[in-house]
Amino acid sequence: MDSKINNASFTDDSLIIDLSDGRTITVPIAWYPRLLYGSLKERQNWRLIGNGEGIFWPDLDEEVSVENIIAGKPSRESQSSFTNWLEKRQSH
Repeated sequence: MDSKINNASFTDDSLIIDLSDGRTITVPIAWYPRLLYGSLKERQNWRLIGNGEGIFWPDLDEEVSVENIIAGKPSRESQSSFTNWLEKRQSH
């Protein structure tokens, strides 16, 4: 059965994903540095993409797939890419 994302929520340090197969998966926000540095308002502004195959946060330009969440894979963004994003964010 291919699981899809039904909902996403947060605690101070976790991303909580509810899946279509009834599972709930909790992963550290630290796995996704853009989410970690985002405000609660920015984290809460998300939308499902690919019919529930992923989540996109437009304010943070972050995308996470259900496949990587289930597999326990953190962000693979390079440090230089993240640093550039963070510098642009801090300059606004």
